[in-house]
Amino acid sequence: MTELSDEQKRDFEAAAFRRLVEHLRERNDVQNIDLMNLTGFCRNCLSNWYREAANAEGVDLTKDQSREIVYGMPYAQWQALNQTEASDAKKAEFEARRPKDH
Repeated sequence: MTELSDEQKRDFEAAAFRRLVEHLRERNDVQNIDLMNLTGFCRNCLSNWYREAANAEGVDLTKDQSREIVYGMPYAQWQALNQTEASDAKKAEFEARRPKDH
C-alpha cells in the first residue's frame, strides 16, 4: 500500500466529503429520517459535524450556515421542496434508534 502524507489524506478526505455532499444533494428523494433509521446519521448530522469542526478551529459558523453548505440551499427551502411527512412507523423506528445526541 502507498504511504500517504497527512496532506494527501486531508485532501482525499475533503474530496470524499465533497462527493458525499454532492450525492446527498442529488438524492433529495431520500428523506433524513430514512438515512437516520438506516445509518444513524443524516444531512443534519453532517452539517453539525461540519459546524463543530469549524467552531473547533475558531470559525464561528452557525447552524443555518452549515446546513446551507450541506443542503446547497437554505434548510427551510430544502424542506419545502423535498421533505415529506414521515409515517408513524418511521417515526417509531427513529425513536427506538435515536442517537443520544438527537
